[in-house]
Amino acid sequence: MPELPEVETIRRELDREVGGRKVKTVEVTNNRSIRKHTNKKQFISRLEGVKMKSVTRKGKYLLVNLDSGDLLVVHLGMSGQLLRATPKEPMAKHTHVVFSFTQGPQIRFVDPRTFGELFVTTPDALTEEVPELAHLGFDPVDEPVSWVDFGRMLMAHQIKLKAFLMDQSIIAGIGNIYSDEILWQAGLRYDRISNDLSTQEIRRLYRAVVETLHEAIKHGGSTLSDQQYVNLAGKPGSFQEFHEVYDREKLACHRCRDVITKTKFQSRTTYFCPSCQV
Repeated sequence: MPELPEVETIRRELDREVGGRKVKTVEVTNNRSIRKHTNKKQFISRLEGVKMKSVTRKGKYLLVNLDSGDLLVVHLGMSGQLLRATPKEPMAKHTHVVFSFTQGPQIRFVDPRTFGELFVTTPDALTEEVPELAHLGFDPVDEPVSWVDFGRMLMAHQIKLKAFLMDQSIIAGIGNIYSDEILWQAGLRYDRISNDLSTQEIRRLYRAVVETLHEAIKHGGSTLSDQQYVNLAGKPGSFQEFHEVYDREKLACHRCRDVITKTKFQSRTTYFCPSCQV
């Protein structure tokens, strides 16, 4: 599933692409992609003739602000893609929603596994539609906290570090890939206990969170072997070329030259260096 750097990459591109453009038509070919609506008409009628103003993000959700006062909410799920295309381009397989504008290219929602979704709601009803958004933790890209406040969060919990980083009620947007990369950057094992870190270790972890996510965004996110994450132009990200541990089992650690190890943590595949992560 796309994590914060991938969703933020899409947000920035989509904001540049659709900001100020008026929706001409909306075509829906799979109702599962708009399953919060009772029918296509309910979804389409709130979008056609409406101008898209800007695109923001909450955690892994994209929020398209409409001049009607509504929000178009997009969740990419496991395999969802937003693609820019001209009307003459062939429709990709599993294209479920197509937005055409009064001018410029279309935006197409493609989702082979159909876990993603789009729906229109009001700002006041957003957390009712997506309850998890009411309990999101801080956003390390949009709303960073100080390292001191970050340390207080660590001390307030007694859980393993990977679980801490992936808990969306503490930090929004970090998943399996970036938790492993952050912990390698900080030189900390995934199973260290959060309230047992020294001041120096807290500062290293805080810096690793911020720097890793910003670096990943700079490279357009990570595209894995399944090629399911691509940007608006259909091109993969490149941060996977800079992964230090994720999907590097049995390869040499770039810091200490020991061998990267793969294990299971809370049913998730986890990569780490047994020598320089302590």
